Amino acid sequence: MPYEEILFATKDSLGYLTLNNPKKINALSRKMIAEMIDVLNRVAVDETIKVLIIRAAGKHFCAGHYLNEMIDEGVKEYKAVFDQCNQMMQLIHEIPQPVIAQVQGIATAAGCQLVAWCDLAVAAEDAKFATPGVKIGLFCTTPMVAITRAIGRKAAMEMLLSGRYFPAQEAKDLGLVNRVVPLDELERETAKLANQIAEASRFVLAIGKQGFYAQVDQTDDKALHYAKHTITMNLEAEDAQNGIKAFIQKKTPEWKNR
Repeated sequence: MPYEEILFATKDSLGYLTLNNPKKINALSRKMIAEMIDVLNRVAVDETIKVLIIRAAGKHFCAGHYLNEMIDEGVKEYKAVFDQCNQMMQLIHEIPQPVIAQVQGIATAAGCQLVAWCDLAVAAEDAKFATPGVKIGLFCTTPMVAITRAIGRKAAMEMLLSGRYFPAQEAKDLGLVNRVVPLDELERETAKLANQIAEASRFVLAIGKQGFYAQVDQTDDKALHYAKHTITMNLEAEDAQNGIKAFIQKKTPEWKNR
């Protein structure tokens, strides 16, 4: 499909999904979300892409949902917006590639949710994060799910109830982002992290990502049971056997991605 509000490109083993409506602070309109869903589905089956980076054009990352689509409509229309957004967010976890958010400027409401839902996040020093819905009478209930899972209850409650901006370093201290870097190094440092990850087998990265989300909310005994069976099956993979032998022989492994 032709894209009007996003861009998509690849370089080597990295994919780049760029939110591309800076005049609207890259607000998540229904069109933008639909285009993101299309890209995520394309990436999922593209065996040349090992890591996906979600970034944004302009000064800011994303201001959340496009509020003009949330005025004077009915329950059916509002529900459709969130059903579509939930589908997009779930795809970020379901695709086999790790997804990294590259964040500058503000990431608010569903934009903050998008950062929290990505597997990893790198933020510029000027980045700020907030769930300010409480200030306009619309509590950030859907962002709440991602925020709570990323930073824990107390910090999430403060973010949700106060609506204040959390600067990048505070967001890192809370676990919302992995790294904070100068703005002029943001693109390079994000790509550096992505390329470090891409050194691994695409097949094994997919096992790891799927396994992480499968076990993260399980009880300890169920998580260990799941992990035991997963690593046992992983050992049967050609890449695991080649990787172990290469390590023992002090050689660089050659991945077959199977």
